[in-house]
Amino acid sequence: MIRKYSIDSQDYIGVFSVTSEGLTIIPFVDEMPFIDAMETPVVKTTIGGTRLIGALSVMNSNGMLVANIMDEREIEPILDHTDVTVVPEKHNALGNNILLNDKAALIHPKLSPVTEDAIRKNLDVEVERGTIAEMKMVGSVAVATNRGILCHPHVKDKEITMLEELFDVEVSKTTANHGSGWIGTCLIANSKGAVIGSSTTPIEMGRIEEGLGYLD
Repeated sequence: MIRKYSIDSQDYIGVFSVTSEGLTIIPFVDEMPFIDAMETPVVKTTIGGTRLIGALSVMNSNGMLVANIMDEREIEPILDHTDVTVVPEKHNALGNNILLNDKAALIHPKLSPVTEDAIRKNLDVEVERGTIAEMKMVGSVAVATNRGILCHPHVKDKEITMLEELFDVEVSKTTANHGSGWIGTCLIANSKGAVIGSSTTPIEMGRIEEGLGYLD
């Protein structure tokens, strides 16, 4: 299932929210479209007093990773659903810098060894460093689920090969939000559904549905 949505007229759903197979975390907004599409419990919180949950965190079925700007009060409602690991990372926009599913993670080449170890140990995935479309902010230009990966349309063939070997899913190219290649900022997705920006076109929706395996 795919739902279109905006958060206070902002179509960059992936900046403000994050999801996994078992949980969706959003800011303090109407959550009904998220519940319908993601088929998970929904938690509302902030990170470091901001609404930029998707930009500042990553999550899979094994837990959530966030930089140390998130305080205990913000973490508390999440702990009923999943573990939270806080890391002292200079490049603290973890959602922008990490592409993640339940099997693997591709990370910004300059993330710290401490963060790499935390991803490997606490999120229980294989970790590699690399780029997508020759960009280091891999979480901003792609979305990964356990069924597929959507990438910026300028992703290179060698990067596609690397992604398919690492994540063990097929990779597709697309845009969202009427032509944006910053896929990770435009939508959130798990194996059951996706929430995408309201300006995403019907052609883009079709590519997203096919690329994430919702048409199978």
